[in-house]
Amino acid sequence: MSAARATLAIAPGASGASLREDAVTLYTSLHPAMGTEYALYLYASSCEEAEATAKPAFDEISRIDELLSNYREGSELSRINREAALAPVTTDPEVFRFLEAALQWSKRSGGAFDMTLGKLMKTWGFFGASGALPSKAEIAEAQSQVGWWNVRLDSEQRTVQFLSPGIEFDPGGIGKGYAVDRAIRILRANGVQAALLSSGGSTIYALGAPAGMAAWKIQVPAPGREADTVSTVELRDMSLSTANRSQKYFVKNGRLYGSIMDPLTLSPSEGAVQTTVIAPSALDSDALSNAVFVLGPEESASLLEKFPQISALVISTGKTALRHKAIRWPASVAGLNRMSRTNEEEGE
Repeated sequence: MSAARATLAIAPGASGASLREDAVTLYTSLHPAMGTEYALYLYASSCEEAEATAKPAFDEISRIDELLSNYREGSELSRINREAALAPVTTDPEVFRFLEAALQWSKRSGGAFDMTLGKLMKTWGFFGASGALPSKAEIAEAQSQVGWWNVRLDSEQRTVQFLSPGIEFDPGGIGKGYAVDRAIRILRANGVQAALLSSGGSTIYALGAPAGMAAWKIQVPAPGREADTVSTVELRDMSLSTANRSQKYFVKNGRLYGSIMDPLTLSPSEGAVQTTVIAPSALDSDALSNAVFVLGPEESASLLEKFPQISALVISTGKTALRHKAIRWPASVAGLNRMSRTNEEEGE
């Protein structure tokens, strides 16, 4: 079993952010959190200055991890998962707003994005593991344990209630994006005008632009071929997220099963191979990269008609090669004709 992760590379000569006119060295600060590694790129006059700038942002990411992790028994999200099916759970304003945003994208996407997939992820063996094929009985049991419509939010009481036993939140498709947004907010508050923050390479936010440039240039890799670039986009005060079925998967009887679930079929989604979304916030791009992945090219185009600030690149399988659909995508797309469908499905 192997796993390939979609990454977003800074284009050569396009990285860097100026804190002062005399700051000429690019520094990269790394921080492990939320099951991945966050990277902050910025210019500073010294390593000490770069680390001092990064620390408050990374502290905020760690705080979000402690708040929203479903791997931490003491997190607020884990408390909600344990208690919300028994009685309404009063939560803090921040977590309530986060859940409102998540359910809003569930409603907008017709359920293609759904944070109530905790039990389904466990059923398919993707909770803390690399996946396993479940039985028909296990899938049938999971059916009543999934569904954003089974969550009731009371804004006046600030409570969360599960209307069906077994519902569990899984923040995997939106939590990292939220953490990126919060960290960027800290950087802005501390006077940083340009920086690039990456969450494991799958979600990034481009704050401002490098000195002397109009934007950050970001390379989007080809699915299963991280050395190949399918598109290079310019970002400024925008986020970009990529969802790829090779991020975590297993192969059974020659078939690839990825960890991005289709809430309607209760099985790994086959709507796309890779999706990349550009949006004003990392929370939005993170959630939508998963929703677009599940919906596939045509339904995604219909969804995004309502959101003119959001663009997407959807890569799916054709008969003999990969194909793409660009939805307001701001750059050219090339190189997919060199990749066979068979090679991608094998995760090569």
